[in-house]
Amino acid sequence: MSRATPRIAPLAPPYPPEIQAQFDRIMRGAPPLVLFRVMAGHGRAWDKFRAGGLLDPGPLSLRQREIVIDRTCALSKCEYEWGVHVAVFAGPARLTEDEVRATAEGDATSPCWSPAEQALIAAVDALHHRATFTDAEFAALAAHYDEAQILEIMLLCGFYRTVSYLANGLRLPLEEKAAQFPA
Repeated sequence: MSRATPRIAPLAPPYPPEIQAQFDRIMRGAPPLVLFRVMAGHGRAWDKFRAGGLLDPGPLSLRQREIVIDRTCALSKCEYEWGVHVAVFAGPARLTEDEVRATAEGDATSPCWSPAEQALIAAVDALHHRATFTDAEFAALAAHYDEAQILEIMLLCGFYRTVSYLANGLRLPLEEKAAQFPA
């Protein structure tokens, strides 16, 4: 992805106090992402976007969550969001270089994944390509994940597909410290 200008201009500092407080809460002292700055310029969109966020502790481990997000963004060809998540979360999620690469270039049979992670990747792929699971795919997922986790997986896939639409459709430039897709 190039360093092109976004199709909708992001907010520029100084931000309104309420928006600054939201950025501070989300970013924990780091500068706000371009995506957040674009969305925050449009109240309804920003409120709906923040309401759909799934970065809070949920029923999946950080590693499981990041595998779902990275794979969803990679399948959606969203280098912007994939790169942000790899840069920020790959280390804490203990994703190796091979695993990060496999989110973008591999599939469920990549040897770096455990059987539970293979079921996770297969589920993300199924939802991305067909918006559903076969009975066998659901059974494989259910063998490793409970109902709350399966719902979270589906929500993450949908939310990050939407994030990918936003980042790609707005032609957001990569964040300065974001990872890039493997060459």
